[in-house]
Amino acid sequence: MDISGIRYAPQIETAAAAHGLDPKLLAAVAAQETGGPGANSGRNIVGDGGHGHGVFQIDDRSWDFAKTPAAMDPAQNADKAASILSDNLQRYGGNVHEALSAYNAGSPAATGTTTTWGDGSTLGYADSVMRHYEDLGGDTTSQLLAEQGQNSQSINSLATYAASANRGASAGSGSSSAASGAQPEEMPPLMPTFNPAPPIQYTSAGQQAATNAGAEGDRALGDLVDASDDSSAASDDS
Repeated sequence: MDISGIRYAPQIETAAAAHGLDPKLLAAVAAQETGGPGANSGRNIVGDGGHGHGVFQIDDRSWDFAKTPAAMDPAQNADKAASILSDNLQRYGGNVHEALSAYNAGSPAATGTTTTWGDGSTLGYADSVMRHYEDLGGDTTSQLLAEQGQNSQSINSLATYAASANRGASAGSGSSSAASGAQPEEMPPLMPTFNPAPPIQYTSAGQQAATNAGAEGDRALGDLVDASDDSSAASDDS
């Protein structure tokens, strides 16, 4: 399904496009923040004891933006949320689970807010967002685009997330260990290397002069040895 049937879909789609995110992923964050486990649409409310503002619950304890009237404008709220999530994706190398955890709790390793779904599964924040994402028709078996700066290739690791996540495997499990993030790349075979000795680095003109003098002395000694060999050869011939 697309997201046209959910609340604030145009604002979410615009914000997602502006920051290189899958609109279904951004919509899933809204659903987690202000929709609840039974809904895929967020609401424009003030929550969290008066600190969470708007569809995406931007916290006024962390963001000055949330202290302004703009925080309750769905379009501006969605844009701020998309900016935060996009920055997190860059910071954590495209690891969606870590980016979501940091969005909620400030740490990529945090379980964050837990949600109990209708089937009894209790999921940590990132896992719960991903469940909304799947309900919205998000494809967790392919990589999504989060094109930002140097990370201009598909850095959203949702394919890796889907392979490693175990949402619902045990009730009450919401830790970030459910998705380990990007898998280590296969290392190329080790190749023998040759490291030539580095050139001598002189620390002073005096040291260089002393070294040059030593080299001259070695050459002079070599000349004496050669002369002695020539003399011996001449004596043998006579």
